[in-house]
Amino acid sequence: MATIRSADIAKLRDEWLTVANPPLKPASVLRHLATLSHVFTIARKEWGMESLVNPVELVRKPQANNARTRRIAAEEPDAEDGNRQTSNNELDRVVAASHSKTLPAIIRTAIETAMRRSELVTLPPEHVDLKRRVAHLPETKNGNSRDIPLSTRAVQILEDQLKSRRGCTLVFDMNADAVSRAFNRAVKRARAIYEQECAIAGKQPDKQFLTDLRFHDLRHEATSRLASIFPMHELAKITGHRDPRMLMRYYHPRAEELAKKLG
Repeated sequence: MATIRSADIAKLRDEWLTVANPPLKPASVLRHLATLSHVFTIARKEWGMESLVNPVELVRKPQANNARTRRIAAEEPDAEDGNRQTSNNELDRVVAASHSKTLPAIIRTAIETAMRRSELVTLPPEHVDLKRRVAHLPETKNGNSRDIPLSTRAVQILEDQLKSRRGCTLVFDMNADAVSRAFNRAVKRARAIYEQECAIAGKQPDKQFLTDLRFHDLRHEATSRLASIFPMHELAKITGHRDPRMLMRYYHPRAEELAKKLG
């Protein structure tokens, strides 16, 4: 470890950013560098290597600029479109194209609660209190437990799930990887159907509609919706964000709304 220099770390950083297949995004590189830095710190503090220099501290870090802000889109209805039965909401279309009994309930719960994928698929029935309208998460990504308030819609979804899966150890019967794969397939099918509809109607499909949509985007959408209801300190309790700066991008109050609060 003592032979590793900052130049070695810098070379590795550049390889991750440009040579790796596929190249890593800045946020991923930052996480890798943090892991390396932690190894040197532990070696110096606990392995008797007090004179060891941490070469990671001397290396310039890439700017993490790949935070996603993807929102669920809803196209404006076309007054000339005679098909009023077709939903223009991305989420409705993905649910309709899911070909799954469980995925729609997971999607709807995610958008109502801002829960992570891992939190949804590991939720046991005993941690859902429909009377109190609370879902308890004893272990989360950041290591803290938290309670999720349940909307009327979320209570209805979870109540149906608990009835259909009475005696099961989990509320949903899909693992995390299966949820992502099923969601991605549903998005592709929904996009194909949308393009067919546009072709029949002689319209140009929206390039952004039902493209680059990931399951984790549901958490961002849900948090953005909750941000219009709860102040930041309460929202952080719901979503589990430790850093208030992470929540700032979910708050988009209009100036006229803030003016009303001034009286």
